[in-house]
Amino acid sequence: MQWTARRPFVPPSILDRLRLRRAALRFAAHGWAVTPGARLTGHRFACGRPGCPIMTGHPALESWEDTASADPAQVRAWWRHEPHSVLLVTGRRFDAIEVPATLGLRVLGTVRLNRRADACGPVAVTGAGRWTFLVEPGVPLRSELDHRLDVVRHGLGSWIPVAPSRTPEGPVRWAVSPDQAQWRLPGSAAVQALMTDALGTVRAPQLTVPRQLSTARRGG
Repeated sequence: MQWTARRPFVPPSILDRLRLRRAALRFAAHGWAVTPGARLTGHRFACGRPGCPIMTGHPALESWEDTASADPAQVRAWWRHEPHSVLLVTGRRFDAIEVPATLGLRVLGTVRLNRRADACGPVAVTGAGRWTFLVEPGVPLRSELDHRLDVVRHGLGSWIPVAPSRTPEGPVRWAVSPDQAQWRLPGSAAVQALMTDALGTVRAPQLTVPRQLSTARRGG
């Protein structure tokens, strides 16, 4: 028998699924509820539900709010056969504040420059350039942020896509990963204060900013 040092070929779709499942299990291990998202097929998302008209990112399960879970067995089952996007459910362990790149860069720069440990936490960035700051849950947006079309708080009843999920504009990545933040969440008030201070250098949008399905403003 002739031996070879070459590794066996693994189809990219399987590698994607394994990477996505590994990430989902990592979140679940820290008690962060996940739900499978529609998978990217070409330039649209497909959830597998017959007749689903939604082409943008969305949960693959119609009852995602009730079934979202941090149970490892359930997570493995969801990603056993399909390369679902990884969606984190907000409003439970954390909220997420979504802002444009100009504002996100300034806030993160301030946190790092001034070593603001009270405002340091995980930050996700989408391929479309939206920055999402994970914070402790339950605090509404300050009025200075709430009136802006380009700032959204994800609380109860919402979700966010996270790495290594992909979008038509490119992959979702971490500017600050949960590991880098040691899985700690900053207070929402501290992060919002930095965002408010940075608003003077960021122009308000003239038109409504296109967003994913989950980003309609929700309380919680």
